[in-house]
This record gives sequence, C-alpha cells and structure tokens, in this order.
Amino acid sequence: MEFLLQPLTLLTFFPLLGVLVLLFIPSDNKSALRWTALVTTLVTFGISIWVLTQFDASNVNLQLAAQYDWITVAGWNIQYYLGIDGLSILLVLLTAFLTPISILSTWTAVEDRVKVFMIFFLLLEVGMTGVFLAQDLFLFYIFWEFTLVPMYFLIGIWGGPRRIYAAIKFFLYTMAGSVLMLLAILWLGIYGGTFSVPELIQQGNIPANIQWWLFFAFAAAFAIKVPMWPLHSWLPDAHVEAPTAGSVILAGVLLKMGTYGFLRFNLPLFPEAAVRAAPWIALLATIGILYGAMVSYAQSDVKKLVAYSSVSHLGFVMLGLFAMNPQGVAGAILQMINHGLSTGALFLLVGMIYEQTHTREIKVYGGLWKITPVFGSIMLIVSLSSMGLPGLNGFVGEFTILLGAFGSQAIGNTAYAILSALGVIMAAVYILYMFQKMFLGPQGEIVDEVKKHGHALRDLNWREIVTVLPLLVFIFWIGLYPKPFFALMAPAVENLVKMLPLP
Repeated sequence: MEFLLQPLTLLTFFPLLGVLVLLFIPSDNKSALRWTALVTTLVTFGISIWVLTQFDASNVNLQLAAQYDWITVAGWNIQYYLGIDGLSILLVLLTAFLTPISILSTWTAVEDRVKVFMIFFLLLEVGMTGVFLAQDLFLFYIFWEFTLVPMYFLIGIWGGPRRIYAAIKFFLYTMAGSVLMLLAILWLGIYGGTFSVPELIQQGNIPANIQWWLFFAFAAAFAIKVPMWPLHSWLPDAHVEAPTAGSVILAGVLLKMGTYGFLRFNLPLFPEAAVRAAPWIALLATIGILYGAMVSYAQSDVKKLVAYSSVSHLGFVMLGLFAMNPQGVAGAILQMINHGLSTGALFLLVGMIYEQTHTREIKVYGGLWKITPVFGSIMLIVSLSSMGLPGLNGFVGEFTILLGAFGSQAIGNTAYAILSALGVIMAAVYILYMFQKMFLGPQGEIVDEVKKHGHALRDLNWREIVTVLPLLVFIFWIGLYPKPFFALMAPAVENLVKMLPLP
C-alpha cells in the first residue's frame, strides 16, 4: 500500500484506474466514456498539483523518490526508481495539464470507437509521465518505448486519409533511434554496475573516447523525437494525419521527450562529449530554426504550417540547451513549456474550424473575423504568442535562449544567435500570413461551401472556449510574470551547468 500511495507512483499510474473503469462501461455509452476519461485526467492533474506543493525548488537533489529493487538477477541491478527535480517538474505539470484539455477537445470530434480511443489516451499519459520521472535507464527505456504503442494506434485508427503511412513512419523512425539508445543503456549498465542515473552521474568515470559514442547513441533517439533537422520528416505527416487531440499531445508533450532526453541524460552523463558536440548541435539547431520557418511559409495546409513551425521552435530549445549556461538552459526548459501551450492551442483551434469546414486549405478561407469574432480573437492571441510577441509567453523563452546563445562559451560563435534571431522575424512572417489569409480580407469560398451542407459557419461554443481558456491564462501569465517558473528550475539548472567542463 505504501508503494501505491507514493506521490510519484500515484501520479504516474493513476490513469490506469481510469482504464480499468472504462473497460466495464458499454461501448455505446459514449457520454460515460468521455466523462470517465476526463475526470481521470483531471484527478491526475490534481495529483500533479499535490506533488508541486511538496516540491522544494531550492533542493537540487531528486525529491519524492520512489526507489525499489526490481530486477536483480545475474548481477543486473535494475530498480523501479522515480524522482522529480527542477529539470522535470514543469514538464510533468505540462503533461498533466494538457491531457484533460486534449480529452475535452474530442467531445464531438471523436465519434468512432470512443472507448478504445480513451483507453489509448490514458495509457499514453502513463508513458509520458513515466518518461519524465524515471531515474533508472532501463525503466526510462520501457516508458519511452511504451508511448509509441498508443500514439501509433491514435494516428493509425483515428487519423486522416494517409493515417497508416503516417503511423508506420512515426513508429519506424522512433524505433530506429531507440535501438542505438538501448545498446548504449546496456553498455552503461554493465560498465557502471547500475542503471541508476544519479549513481552513474556520481561515478563520472566514463572514458572520454567512449563518451562520444554513447552521446551519439542517445542523441540519435532524442534528435529523431525532437525532431532536429534533418531527422524531422516524420513529423509533418504525423501531425497532419493525427486527430486533433493526438496533434496537441504530440506537439505539447511527446516532442519534449527528445529535448528532455538531451537535458537529463546527454549533458550530465557525457559532459565532455556534450561540450565537444555543442557547436555542431548549435549549427543543426540554427538550420532547423530557419528551415522550419521557411517551409512553414510555403505551406497551403494550415495544420502542416503549424507542424513545420514546431521544427523551428524546437530548434530554439536545442540551441538553448547546448548554450550550456544558466540563461540558455533555463530558457530552453521554459520554451518547452511555451511551445506546448502555444502550438497545442494552435492545433486545438485548427481542429475546431476543421470540424465545421472539413478542409485545412488556407486559400479557401478568408474574412472569418467578421463571422467568428471570438474564434478570431483567440486565434490572434495564440498566433502572436507563437511568433514571440513581448508580453506573451513565447517572447520570454526565445529572448532568454538567444541571450544564452550569444554569450555561450560552449558554442563559441555569436553567429548562431544572430542567425537564429532571424527565425523570430520569419515566424512573424508566416504566422501573420496565415492569419491574414484566413481571417481578414474578402470572404472566402468556404463560407458558401459550409452553407451548402445546411448550416452556417458558427463561432466557438462554450465547450470550445473552456477548452482553450486555460492555455490562454498561462500564455499571459508566463509572458507577464515568468519569475515563478524560472524559480522552480533555477537551482537545478545551475547545478547541471556546473557539471559541464566548459572551455
């Protein structure tokens, strides 16, 4: 009983209780299925707030740890080991926050096999939370791979016309990188005599020449998940074909598993290799920022535009992480949260208009502001947030990252920061282009097309407003007063930076 009531165990596995209840609800009782899943995720979010109240930001060590022997055979020492610190607390909260919002967005969007959809979504939350809390490499790998299964089915069953192609591509890309990471994990477990991440960091005895190969093996898995240029090609297909809730959770949480992997494992476990790799990672991140922005502008599908914008925004996160100073790393963590909020909100809004129009082609829209003023106003706020307008959350993260990159010893070249700053301007170009085409100007043909189906284009209803409103609260909160968010991570970030053998 003590094991089950441990806060982090309860937070990770509580959604399984919802899965158990869902199994006994008839498949045709869709309302009960939806409410059960929503209440389960809301209680899980409540547990995450309880964890936050017990969290001491000034303590740089792992907190609320749950550590039990798990597999001890033939010299293997694998533990069930969960822990939380300043590097992971915000990502855990983001996961618990976005999941009920994603469930709420499915209320009318998912009508087919609702029971199975909700089960997969709750299982996905278990895997994502476990990734951010696992402190044993073997346990981390199990959670990491487990997330593939529900996401594969969410895309493959409830996705768009090319859903099978997108689901298989997503699965194969992620699996390819994970195989290399598994080999590196096995080497570390044998060499260090443990799979415990804190113990391996404390040992700090991995030879420099071996570090480079291990760094590369872990980086292969994480770079694909981010995704970094040029390993990004699975992302647009997955986003475009995924159902709205799948796109929200994919952008909001699953991509952060890659950036978190670099933060949690590559930097502290292989510090010498990480410092050597920093200029190269910064180069790839900068290319990703500019490439993602340019390709976003070229899109005719609004959902694909938002998908490619993730390549650009996550490039900023990677640049901040490998600036390897407190400003860059703290900015990168905050930008992970910002991207989850802003891009998650964009996918929600695109999904809401798609439910009515059944098209995502930008060219058929136009003049939506007059017809749907509430939708237009919310879309404007979220769009400005995504492009980094001062006063909203995106600006805080990007500014802090660029500040860190500009003075980075690890990167050693201010050109990356200067070129990346162009990405902010380019984001304004493609975001404002999208907004102008859809909401301003003459009325588009889509309005008449919707009327042909016997109903008029309507504005957001109360449920849709309630779905997006919590995201808007944090968009303004972080933009206007980010201090509490930086305070949660600052001691842990400074402790991490001290581990790095900077030139």
